[in-house]
Amino acid sequence: MNDTITAIATGMGNSGIGIIRISGDLAISIADKIFVPKNKNKSIASMESYTAAFGVISYEDEIYDEAIALVMRAPHTYTAEDVVELDCHGGIIALKRILDLVIKLGARPAEPGEFTKRAFLNGRIDMSQAESVMDLIHSQNELAAKSSVLQLTGGLKTIITSMREQLLYKIAYIESALDDPENYSLDSFSQELQNTVDNLLITIENLIKSSNNGRLIHEGIRTVIVGRPNAGKSSVLNMLLGENRAIVTDIAGTTRDTLEEHINIDQISLNIIDTAGIRETEDIIERIGVDKAIDSIDDADLILYIVDGTTNLDENDFHVMDKIKEKKVITLINKNDQPLIVDKLLITSRITTEILEISAKEGVGKDAIGELLKKMFFDNELSYNNQIYISNMRHKSLLYEAKDSLNKVLESIDLEMGEDFFTIDLMSAYVSLGKIIGEELEDDLVNKIFSEFCMGK
Repeated sequence: MNDTITAIATGMGNSGIGIIRISGDLAISIADKIFVPKNKNKSIASMESYTAAFGVISYEDEIYDEAIALVMRAPHTYTAEDVVELDCHGGIIALKRILDLVIKLGARPAEPGEFTKRAFLNGRIDMSQAESVMDLIHSQNELAAKSSVLQLTGGLKTIITSMREQLLYKIAYIESALDDPENYSLDSFSQELQNTVDNLLITIENLIKSSNNGRLIHEGIRTVIVGRPNAGKSSVLNMLLGENRAIVTDIAGTTRDTLEEHINIDQISLNIIDTAGIRETEDIIERIGVDKAIDSIDDADLILYIVDGTTNLDENDFHVMDKIKEKKVITLINKNDQPLIVDKLLITSRITTEILEISAKEGVGKDAIGELLKKMFFDNELSYNNQIYISNMRHKSLLYEAKDSLNKVLESIDLEMGEDFFTIDLMSAYVSLGKIIGEELEDDLVNKIFSEFCMGK
């Protein structure tokens, strides 16, 4: 890890500013060879950490660009190595020329996520913090971003480290007592251990419970819009999006395929799928659309069931309700800008659902949907309150492993087994929790995690 890496750290396209990041032992010397400050009394090599200078990128009498150079010296940098960032004008061709120059002078192209990987390997951050970097980059709403920042600043690390310290103390005490029983007593130890394990299990269980909310916050609620043909499904999608994304006509069966969009309603992200109207049809193409609509229901977290409130329910509605009765459902009675005649009691007699009256045409009902989503998925409490939400499935799996190991400790206590049996499962829990923050991780898994990062991060 002594080599020096470089990458374009901003988006690969035309923009006002483009940043080239260099990290490693040669970062300052390479930048010193190509950056000429306007202040002739300055040089990259002489600049103090966290200082900047304006100048030009120049090599062999050719000027490549004007730039600002920011020098950050180890160990107080993102990677804990010497880092130089060259803030240039945006534009992929101009940046690529400067990047090629940096590589020519001794750096190599960074692999995806390699800057963050070096921060992890150099001990500046743990694995949970590293993974939160990508969560932050991919945040789709404000709450997800705030949750990621909390983990980035060590919120989860603090909890995991505390639990591991308690486990290590108990393991060390057992080992000491077995080796030196005259000075370390195990009298009443089983009860003390049980109390500790019970408290740890409460903490772990709370983290596991947060994982569903964490997934919904970060990834969005998988939402499928269903209903019979011409009930107003596409109009509802357009209302939620605030634009005419889907084709709307009075002709039943207009939507023949699924249409996927991402929207935010009151800090809640919905990955929403508009589907073909569900009905029996002889039209081969429409039949394919109906089958895709039914398949979409299986993976949905939420069903938005659209009903035309100006007509009575028919066999197509009953067919839809049979398909969604096992799911979380919000029934949207559409067209409440007109007299409604639909039988709501008939709907609630067939499926468990919340019901809202809306007018997709008039744009009435979107706020009410947001409030209902909070009630159904977040117990009316969707706010930033410094709570850790587990959104990473790797973390969740390891928490379950730790939970299983600690439950085995409780079983051993109940069976009055010897204390040496306790250490096996205590150590197993210790290792599982350690993997969350990057302890005990194998190199191939570390490489796989960072390979999913974007270039330049």
